Amino acid sequence: MLKAVILIGGPQKGTRFRPLSFEVPKPLFPVAGVAILQHHIEACAKVPNMKEILLIGFYQPNEELNRFLFNAQQEFKISIRYLQEYAALGTGGGIYHFRDQIVSGSPEAFYVLNADVCSAFPLAEMLSFQKEHGEPNSFVILGTTANRKQSMNYGCIVENETTKEVLHYVEKPSTFVSDIINCGIYLFTPEIFQHIGAVFQKNQQDMLLEEPTNGWHRAEAIRLEQDIFTALAGQGKLYVYKTLSFWSQIKSAGSAIYASRLYLNQYHTTHPERLATIKEGGPKISGNVYIHPTANIDPTAMLGPNVSIGTGVTIGAGVRVRESIILHGATLQDHCCVLNSIVGWDSTIGKWARVEGTPSDPNPNDPFAKIDSETLFREGKLTPSITILGCNVTIPSEVIILNSIVLPHKDLNRSFKNQIIL
Repeated sequence: MLKAVILIGGPQKGTRFRPLSFEVPKPLFPVAGVAILQHHIEACAKVPNMKEILLIGFYQPNEELNRFLFNAQQEFKISIRYLQEYAALGTGGGIYHFRDQIVSGSPEAFYVLNADVCSAFPLAEMLSFQKEHGEPNSFVILGTTANRKQSMNYGCIVENETTKEVLHYVEKPSTFVSDIINCGIYLFTPEIFQHIGAVFQKNQQDMLLEEPTNGWHRAEAIRLEQDIFTALAGQGKLYVYKTLSFWSQIKSAGSAIYASRLYLNQYHTTHPERLATIKEGGPKISGNVYIHPTANIDPTAMLGPNVSIGTGVTIGAGVRVRESIILHGATLQDHCCVLNSIVGWDSTIGKWARVEGTPSDPNPNDPFAKIDSETLFREGKLTPSITILGCNVTIPSEVIILNSIVLPHKDLNRSFKNQIIL
């Protein structure tokens, strides 16, 4: 029997995703037509003998999260529960805090997946790999190859090329260590809790030597990467399974558009029914496009590639949309143009208006390049990136918005470039 744990973080973790995370918890943001989290759940539910999926985070339970969990349980016919942390406990502290829930029913192994990644999720392959490598209680990290410079932004893994054992692990090193990076997807046996427990005991002892300030929380805040993997490396316990399929982080709103492209491409094999096709009386489709059945789109509109259209969206005559996500209830009036942008819930773009951003894609000439986690500002200026319209934003006719972020509930009356519009 197997279980899966998805670490969904909490409100303060989604800061780079603002203003979109003001309206919806980041794990529920739609990428390629479904919530980020649904891609994880679909992958877990496909693994044979998967009995339960646990979400761990510190979001307050709300109607949106409860509705998502209810619908996912109905669709995938599997137990899915949310366990709320009392504080941010880190990637190791959360699973240790709820270890009794995880080992209940005596699973032979369990997966741990970070919610802010997009992947083909080769979970069954990781299980087969674990059975072939190391002892029965060995642990597996999913790894992928990055280029030399970008590898230093991730956890770096030095492997034994023959046995695939992790010999050395460094989180975000200051100098080059390895081009194999940690994908934030793991396969553990319950024995991992002995190793996390040892760190917890040490933290408690360290606390006794210090001033008692919120000690329990600080003792329980444990990071798998720095506190566990670094110590386990070279002990014959930790192995890396390298994937050749797609993987990317979803840290910023710009990375959501790139993740959408990766998932839409995967739909050709996993969900061809989700991809729009050219139909008589329908819009012109170029490349991979998702259109929700409730959207109303004029047949003269041109969509794609890499476009996702949400529920109840209205798109007028002659509209052009490319490399963009259009969220629930948005209206794109006749002949407007939307490129490299996310249009927020219930927003309106007027006739002949243009909303355009700068793509933040990895270098297409480097097969190992990853998306850069750009800071919002560079040298005092807004970093050129995708344009984001928050919810209920109105862009008047013939206005141009370039490389800008517009906070929710704004009615603009002129054009903007490289601005955060508060």
